[in-house]
Amino acid sequence: MLDLLERWSAVFANTIWGTPLLVLLVGGGLFFAVYSRLLPYRHIGHAIGITLGRHDTPEEPGELSHAQALAAALAGTLGLGNIAGVALAIVAGGPGAIFWMWASALVGVATKFFTCSLGIMYRGHDSLGRLRGGPQYIIREALPRPFYPLAVLFSAAGMIGTLPMFQANQLTALVRESLGAQGLGDSFNLGVGLLVATVVATVVFGGLQRVARVAVALLPAMSLLYLAMALFVLARHVTEIPALLGLIVSEAFAPQAVGGGLLGVVLIGVSRGTFSNEAGLGTEVMAHSVARTAEPIKEGLVAMLGPMIDTLLVCTCTALVILVSGLWQAPGELNGVAMTLAALRAELGVLAAPLLSVVVLILSLTTMFAGWYYGATCFGFLFGAQYQHWFRYFFIGTIVFGASVSIDVVFNLIVGAYGLMAIPTMTATLLLAPQVMRAARLYFGLADDPAAATAPNATGDEQ
Repeated sequence: MLDLLERWSAVFANTIWGTPLLVLLVGGGLFFAVYSRLLPYRHIGHAIGITLGRHDTPEEPGELSHAQALAAALAGTLGLGNIAGVALAIVAGGPGAIFWMWASALVGVATKFFTCSLGIMYRGHDSLGRLRGGPQYIIREALPRPFYPLAVLFSAAGMIGTLPMFQANQLTALVRESLGAQGLGDSFNLGVGLLVATVVATVVFGGLQRVARVAVALLPAMSLLYLAMALFVLARHVTEIPALLGLIVSEAFAPQAVGGGLLGVVLIGVSRGTFSNEAGLGTEVMAHSVARTAEPIKEGLVAMLGPMIDTLLVCTCTALVILVSGLWQAPGELNGVAMTLAALRAELGVLAAPLLSVVVLILSLTTMFAGWYYGATCFGFLFGAQYQHWFRYFFIGTIVFGASVSIDVVFNLIVGAYGLMAIPTMTATLLLAPQVMRAARLYFGLADDPAAATAPNATGDEQ
């Protein structure tokens, strides 16, 4: 049965992640960058200022501050995609896959600016009257009725793509590797899955505010700890880094590259990059849409920082650590988080396992917390917010399932669902891009006056 599921999941992921989706994500991101005349990239400093709270407006509608919204969104991206996902990309596509992860992040900056600006611009209310947002609400509020099936598609795929199976699987794998318990069977996996499910349940039953508080409290420290570990390794091999960067670039354009030739490497890199930073998928829109602001462009600027932190910084550090180790050339049984652990262990010795275990535990848990909110929002959109508490039990149950099956099954299911989510998200954003630029011209026209720059000046009602 599991063999059949593994084959089916591979077919599902490979079918979704074909050339059309690649064109939609990368081509769409390039369009946003060119159409905006690189506007998001020219205002990174202002985006950081907004995130630090310099332009907060507490009286405006929403549940989270700008910093909390970014932390909630990063909780869904910073995690095992940066640690295990990078290893999976290198094993599947070679070093060249990292270049295309970078490419997905660079265009993802513009994509997130547009998608998350629309998330504020076209917020709606769920069946309980609570302010909510996301691609499904953008489609419902801004596009004609014939586009509504795209909102349904996004929500249905979102309930699968945001499930915590990958995090549970790789967290279990790390515990097994750290304890030297590779020989233990399904009962060990089940036990770890049940323990993780219990921890996650204590947070997700507390609602979005608890998720955001936990993310704000834990993410910075764990991210810095992981970066410190990676940078320590890279400092010891600093003379090798230029050659490794050259290898990444040259392999990215090698016709006979690992992973099925040039197109195969591009698809692997873009899919893994999107899995990590989620630009164009729409999950991050659901987090940023509940930010406490009436100014769409502010939140779009905050959101665009995500791919820079997630992929260009954290994923690059992981990739270089793995390439320095040489383990990628003969992976054998090593893949995902086990490969990253082995690479760190070669440099940090006995400290690697406990330190990485703490980092992975916290980052995977925060990702699960964010995933619950995304999935519950999708469930509530389809079936009514008054019933979405039932989704919690299904969500918790999939943690146990994910801990018990192979990494290929859970990764293919999640990545395939992500691809489906990108179709309605990018379609709606491309159609509504002029609305974002209209609001951006107004916002940055007034922002020349420092006093006006802190005030809301482009709301959804004005569009």
